[in-house]
Amino acid sequence: MSALPKARQGGFVTFVRAAIILQTATILVQAISAGLLLTTPAGETLHGIGARVVFAAALLHLAAAVLVWRPGGGSPRPAWYALGFLLLTSAQVALGIARVPALHVPLGVLMFGVSLAQLVTARTAQPQHR
Repeated sequence: MSALPKARQGGFVTFVRAAIILQTATILVQAISAGLLLTTPAGETLHGIGARVVFAAALLHLAAAVLVWRPGGGSPRPAWYALGFLLLTSAQVALGIARVPALHVPLGVLMFGVSLAQLVTARTAQPQHR
């Protein structure tokens, strides 16, 4: 049982949910900027900036999940999922820089699906304790 008050534990869980919403939204915007990449000269700049924002959102998600786990007394599972997502994001950035669209595009679709699944799970799940 955690020594933290229930209100603070709930705040950490809300922070994770908000981080996952932000992560999912930034990936959706990346898909839009990928389309612009193919049609406008500014598309590459927008997609590059978007990549940094997605990476920052994945870092924020990891930080939030660690807060739910460590001081919040929750399960470590969301932190592991967030770490895995950050690793996927790192691979995605590397593939984009290397210009390997045959892997970059399907990985982007996978990331959106995984993030959406995390969002649905986070919205329906009750906080778990160690």
